Amino acid sequence: MADFFQTGAIATLHRLGPTDLPRLERELERFAQETPIALVLPCHIREVGTHALKLIVRELKSVPYLKQIVVGIDGATRQREWRKARRFFAHLPQKPVLIWNDGPRMTCLLKKLEDAELNVGPPGKGRNLWICFGYVLGSDQARMIAAHDCDILTYNRELLVRLCYPVAHPTLGFDFCKGYVARFTNKLHGRVMRLLFTPLVRSLETILGQHPFITYLDTFRYPLSGEIALDLDIARRARIPSDWGVEVGLMAEVFRVSAAKSICQSEFAERYEHKHQELSPRDPEKGLNRMAIDVAKCIFRTMASEGIKLDTGLFDTLLSAYVRKAEDTMRFYAADAAINGLVYDRHEEETAVATFVRSIRAAANAFLENPLGTAFIPNWNRVESALPTFLDELRETVRLDNE
Repeated sequence: MADFFQTGAIATLHRLGPTDLPRLERELERFAQETPIALVLPCHIREVGTHALKLIVRELKSVPYLKQIVVGIDGATRQREWRKARRFFAHLPQKPVLIWNDGPRMTCLLKKLEDAELNVGPPGKGRNLWICFGYVLGSDQARMIAAHDCDILTYNRELLVRLCYPVAHPTLGFDFCKGYVARFTNKLHGRVMRLLFTPLVRSLETILGQHPFITYLDTFRYPLSGEIALDLDIARRARIPSDWGVEVGLMAEVFRVSAAKSICQSEFAERYEHKHQELSPRDPEKGLNRMAIDVAKCIFRTMASEGIKLDTGLFDTLLSAYVRKAEDTMRFYAADAAINGLVYDRHEEETAVATFVRSIRAAANAFLENPLGTAFIPNWNRVESALPTFLDELRETVRLDNE
């Protein structure tokens, strides 16, 4: 998107024309001498061998500035699946470390956390990221972490370099970077962001007025992006949700532990494509419906922690305000699609909004029944305080699994 408009609470770093990739990679190699970079890849065993992950591995072979690559493998419940993952990533010259999150050694290690009353939640992307962050902390090789999803169909090295550069640069002063990009093919994608997140946040702002956290959320162009880079201190201090609200939850934690002036978002590609979730309008436990519920719950619970009172009356008003805001948003996107010659299925968009109304209601009911909800995974400072040798044990567990 060729513009240089600054959206508000945080800095926006735009992609103004084609990227000079060799220049940026040379500079990152120099920055990485002072600020070594770890790349974390939260991966499910189903993604191993897919076209998207083959492309990612092929591109990573040529990346010269990474100190370490850590891959968290979820869903590998059998030895042969674990061996398959190890064989797949063995082609990388950076000699990545794989973490067998469902292996017997890791299962025993996580049991120690439960015995110490440290709840790490169910398996999922949030817990996968948290374990990988812990390994990076324990191995003491990197000073910053970049992370991105493993289902990106349009991946190239530009994505990673534009994600790492703001945090690695010694004088820009950023501790956290969120990637953003326009998601479209022959039609607009990103329904949860376009039709749930932004109308919901702006409806809350209409009802409650200006609030720093709501303004902060509305500043992000693609808040549900899984592409992030962060200073190691944030990885140590931030709590991570274990459900599908991980992206919003992490943004909220960064808001809590860092200053807005040290947070940025970086446009990392001209366009971006990854696998698409089904809407699942009739099943709140699946697809975008479940994601929308978890995202809304995370927003509500973070707002409550910021001292904003949320009650039944506010939620009733919010649903009406959301529907009106979503209708206006659909009209705007219909015009955007028309001028760009894209397909715009109004019925499909209306169905998504109707589903998200039910998602917001379900999230509101869950919040009213239990305002605290599922606790965030404890941050690594707390884990080290309770179990001083845990990071050493994690590092040893990973070493034995990789032998």
